Amino acid sequence: MKANVRSIDGSVVREMELPSVFDELYRPDLIKKAVLSIQSTRLQPHGAHPFAGIRSSAVGWGSGRGASHVPRLKNGSRAAKVPQAKGGREAHPPVTAKILVKKINKQEKWAALRSAIAATAVSELVAARGHRFEGEVPLVVDESFETLGKTTDVIAALTALGVYADVERAKESKKVRAGRGKMRGRRYKQRKSVLIVTGDEPLRAARNLAGIDAVSIFDLDTEMLAPGTHAGRLTLWTESALKRME
Repeated sequence: MKANVRSIDGSVVREMELPSVFDELYRPDLIKKAVLSIQSTRLQPHGAHPFAGIRSSAVGWGSGRGASHVPRLKNGSRAAKVPQAKGGREAHPPVTAKILVKKINKQEKWAALRSAIAATAVSELVAARGHRFEGEVPLVVDESFETLGKTTDVIAALTALGVYADVERAKESKKVRAGRGKMRGRRYKQRKSVLIVTGDEPLRAARNLAGIDAVSIFDLDTEMLAPGTHAGRLTLWTESALKRME
């Protein structure tokens, strides 16, 4: 499989052979499993105190009083401890001992990553995610793209490459979250845009652009390539990143 290598002004410089990973079979089941496994590592355990609701000396009255056998406070008749009593324990509370991380086999993990990489070269999958782009995918640029030091230069390059419309789509999509998460540090929601994969260091100049993620080829994972478990993210590969991928 071959792809055109473009310069930062959008012109085609040469043609290069893509790594064999781009011929991998598309496996949405494995991609979803790998992404959920990555997301599960960010979950924080939470739970009730082990003695919550049962810090009481209440005991039942036993038989013969015409009353139920629930624990009752010593200085009265009010029930305690049991879930149906005021201030009693919760029936099935969350516990910190619960295993939250979803494990995945190494072979499945790497197969999912390869499949997600290959999906970035399928224009139907990229378009199905709602990305806006001109021309063909995968989008490969020469190594001069990694030397860009200003955000305005990155914007000019993305415009020339025909993908800046997708950044504007992400910027317009920002909205206040509908739910309790507004109070928990995740007030806003925003669509994902271009993923920029470089050979050595992440492209710092692109960090402020809406929806863009800049990452080194060594830090690439399945969730970046398939946000929300949906593969086919619009991805910009630098030539050096593809050479290192081999």
